[in-house]
Amino acid sequence: MYWRYGLLGLSLAFVSLPLYVTLPHHYASLHALPLESIGALLLATRLADAAIDPWLGRWIDRTLQRGQKPAWRLACCAGLAMAIGFVALWFPPAAAQQPGHLLIWLGAALTWTCLGYSVLSILHQAWGTRWGGSAQQRTRVVASRELAALAGVLVASALPSVLGLPATSAVLVLALLVGLLTLKQTPLGGPHPPQASTQRHMSPWQCLPFLSLLAVFVLNGMASAIPATLLPFFVQETLGAPRWQPLFLISYFLAAAAAMPLWMTLVRRWGLVRCWQLAMLGAVLTFGFVSLLGPGDTLGFWLVCISSGVHFGADLAIPGALLTGVVMQAGVSGQAEGRFLGWWTAATKLNLALAAGLALPLLATAGFVQGGSPTANQNALVWTYGVLPCVLKLLSLAALHFTSQRFPSWKDPS
Repeated sequence: MYWRYGLLGLSLAFVSLPLYVTLPHHYASLHALPLESIGALLLATRLADAAIDPWLGRWIDRTLQRGQKPAWRLACCAGLAMAIGFVALWFPPAAAQQPGHLLIWLGAALTWTCLGYSVLSILHQAWGTRWGGSAQQRTRVVASRELAALAGVLVASALPSVLGLPATSAVLVLALLVGLLTLKQTPLGGPHPPQASTQRHMSPWQCLPFLSLLAVFVLNGMASAIPATLLPFFVQETLGAPRWQPLFLISYFLAAAAAMPLWMTLVRRWGLVRCWQLAMLGAVLTFGFVSLLGPGDTLGFWLVCISSGVHFGADLAIPGALLTGVVMQAGVSGQAEGRFLGWWTAATKLNLALAAGLALPLLATAGFVQGGSPTANQNALVWTYGVLPCVLKLLSLAALHFTSQRFPSWKDPS
């Protein structure tokens, strides 16, 4: 049952990686669009996309309460919209090749893609959240989704450079069809025993444990999103090894997938919070070496990618399991998962929007110029790619420590 539920995560990740890693570099290098313009457009569209997620969550709650068939039909419609938008992003018509027109096309296609992605992603997460369970069971549900997502990331990181964007788009459509068919065969979960009226209609903004967890999630997510956005620039300008980028990405995500069973085992012994704290600290100790790397240090960066990927596996599995526990304790299971996940997904997109909207202009402000002085570019990347994510990760570690002291139930290893 777990794998049938999680498989749709493959196609969702297949879309998200190119949007947040490949797209900025693609439009900057191939279409010569300025980094500042790309960053501003990505920030605006993603902020707008995130703003509607809470509304989408309420709509999805109503759809889920009508049963499995209406929910699955909505998933199919969202998947179709997402696929159409994804293809449009990479293949603009000839009339849109002028810089001004190209920005308009990019904004419209990105908005349409993100809308379909948002509906499908929130619906998919709510589908699994309704199952509830112990900390270990919740981790298994999230891990099944994230393992499939990692598989999608691995394929998406290699296909564009190996087979090109047309083949990448075709594989996405096929993976989406398979994921939707397997989701149809997966029980929806719930409804759970009815709760008191005041609990059924609880707003996520009235739930202090949720708000506290969301704050930690945002800080930690920004620490991961900034390096993801700047990776192509670091690999090309600092390491001078752009042909090795697929290997770095594949190694990173393979390490995350391989580490997932380890984190599931550790969760059973130590609990969700302690494992997440360990992963955060390990990520800082690993990624701190990035600022010491220079031209030709491909082996050193490859080892950093592997170690960072191991710790990233915890970031994928643990926050979602904690969120399910918060929803259960709020007494809204089977009735308001979409509302909580709408805000959760909005926070995820806020991380990515800030990463693109702030990291790229900061990189330019620090002296980075595409094809400019190698020394100036490397110095700019040391601070924006190497140091800033570590600072954010330490802030998220401190926030997790203090909030977990306030909510001891998060530490329950059962």
